[in-house]
Amino acid sequence: LDKLLDSGLYTGEITELSGGPGSGKSQVCFGVAVHIAHHLKQSVIYIDTTGGLTASRLLQMLQTETNNTDEQMEALQRIHTFRLFDICALLDCLYGLCSGGLQKACVGGGSVKAVIVDSVSAVIAPLLGGKQNEGMSLMIQVAAVLKTMAKDFSVAVLVTNHVTRSGSGAVQPGLGVSWSHVPRTRILLERVERGASVSCTGRRSATLIKSSRQACHIKEDFDLQWWSRAEGGGPSGKRKVNEIDP
Repeated sequence: LDKLLDSGLYTGEITELSGGPGSGKSQVCFGVAVHIAHHLKQSVIYIDTTGGLTASRLLQMLQTETNNTDEQMEALQRIHTFRLFDICALLDCLYGLCSGGLQKACVGGGSVKAVIVDSVSAVIAPLLGGKQNEGMSLMIQVAAVLKTMAKDFSVAVLVTNHVTRSGSGAVQPGLGVSWSHVPRTRILLERVERGASVSCTGRRSATLIKSSRQACHIKEDFDLQWWSRAEGGGPSGKRKVNEIDP
């Protein structure tokens, strides 16, 4: 993933992870949040729109990083979670963060270095279809506030997206052409098919499908089962947070 991301998540930009169910999108987001909170000792805003985030899972991942209970609890306190399930609640949350919420999250927990929205498509996709006018307008609002937040507050924004199939049957990120211009970097996650054992394996493939820094279609395999044990996971880039990889 470091190779595809050109060393890490960049502040001031939006990075997208797309993939089908079970492709590892949320698991990677958990790993990023844990790494920033524990290793960088910075705060993370985690917006959960699917109900998939649990404190017990974050704690489990932290326990592979440190045996110190105090360090585990301090890291958990740096991960500020919001659980909401519709686009109006998402917009209210994002506008609130821009108008003071990010600064409040910094108190006692280091500055906010990443905002994670898992998943942005879960609240947008149901509104697209038919005439699309209202849904498209709301999607553009979400894109605008995420871009503003990333740039004005120097945070790395990480979002997840579902996938669809093109007319030729190829897998592609969802939300259409309008959304495709929003993320600076897009990575497609897929299961690595290995016969009957596919349901048991943690192997995933990651393909770079959009980047302003390097050639696209670079493909790498990684193991989800060891994600939380790997070194790295935080933002780096334009305004270097630390010399650290994700």
